[in-house]
Amino acid sequence: MFQAMPYDGTRSERFESVLIQLGALMEGEPNAIANLANASALLKHSLPDTNWAGFYLFDGKELVLGPFQGLPACIRIPLGKGVCGTAASERRTLVVGDVHAFPGHIACDEASNSEIVVPLVQGDRLLGVLDIDSPIKHRFDDEERRFLERFAALVADVI
Repeated sequence: MFQAMPYDGTRSERFESVLIQLGALMEGEPNAIANLANASALLKHSLPDTNWAGFYLFDGKELVLGPFQGLPACIRIPLGKGVCGTAASERRTLVVGDVHAFPGHIACDEASNSEIVVPLVQGDRLLGVLDIDSPIKHRFDDEERRFLERFAALVADVI
């Protein structure tokens, strides 16, 4: 049974704790949807000042909404469009301090002001993206980017 760990210690230690919790949640569970649902819930409750945390999955043509925590979201995102589609097509993490200044930003939640999107990749195969939004501009920093890239790599291994 999963038991949430307390978030004491430094920020880096808290990030490590979340990674350990993610491993415990996914251990032995073969169902991708269950793992993605728990991963999105863990992130939403672990990262302060976020209003959306979840996944878009690549179906071979476009990104399709997967498990998430937050308000209802856009269902389909073409590759190369918005922050999610751009991160997916370029297969690189995008940290956007002000989404309103991002060309072609897709506004699913008008409260979102900053966003980080991490591609989920297995070898050369695009699986989807991890998407996190915040109502605070410039919310995500480099330390959090590195943490979320590690988080996404763990998720990509089980979906």
